[in-house]
Amino acid sequence: MNNTALPDCVLWDMDGTLIDQTESIVRCYYEVFKCYQLDKLPSPYEIKRSLGGPLNHTLGLFLPEDSVEVASNEFKLRFPKYMFDGMHILEGSIELIRKLNSINIKQAILTNKQGINARAVSKKCGFDVYIPVCLGNNDNAFEKPDERFTNSVLEALDAETKFKDIVIIGDSPTDVLTAKNCGARCFAVSTGSHSEAELKKAGAEHTFPTLLEIIKFWSL
Repeated sequence: MNNTALPDCVLWDMDGTLIDQTESIVRCYYEVFKCYQLDKLPSPYEIKRSLGGPLNHTLGLFLPEDSVEVASNEFKLRFPKYMFDGMHILEGSIELIRKLNSINIKQAILTNKQGINARAVSKKCGFDVYIPVCLGNNDNAFEKPDERFTNSVLEALDAETKFKDIVIIGDSPTDVLTAKNCGARCFAVSTGSHSEAELKKAGAEHTFPTLLEIIKFWSL
């Protein structure tokens, strides 16, 4: 595909797409789960496979429903203390962001990470220099894959523009469904916890092993 097929807007997922913060995320979930008398603690792999949706959804997969809200508050309290431990920027992230910015393609981040933490990550990694809008959980009443959450991000990015071609770049079936719900295309990378085959089965328009392959795909 050549440059004429580029979208006019790219919406980014964060965890597993732009960054790998799995170590600290899994650590935090595990510490929270240890506070409860579970018959069996989920393994790090099980926790990793559950990521992509909202915090309360992931907690609800392993905890009784009446424990989720308290556990959610505990996670939010613990996570910022070591959220950058082991974090690294995924290959091709900065390069692709910069290339899109250089040709004036609008970009925003929509994530089910807590919004305050997502913006801290964006600033630390330098994404915020090129991506002005970063919204996550608790920034409004919505979350992925709800179309209203996507629309709130688009409005924050440019309330006056109706984007004709939006590509969501993510790493999970949640990102694919987010794209479907708002009529966008999904380019999925297998840098998170799902394989290209799984992402293709979920309905991604294109799948890639890394963001570097998207750069090649768009001839940037």
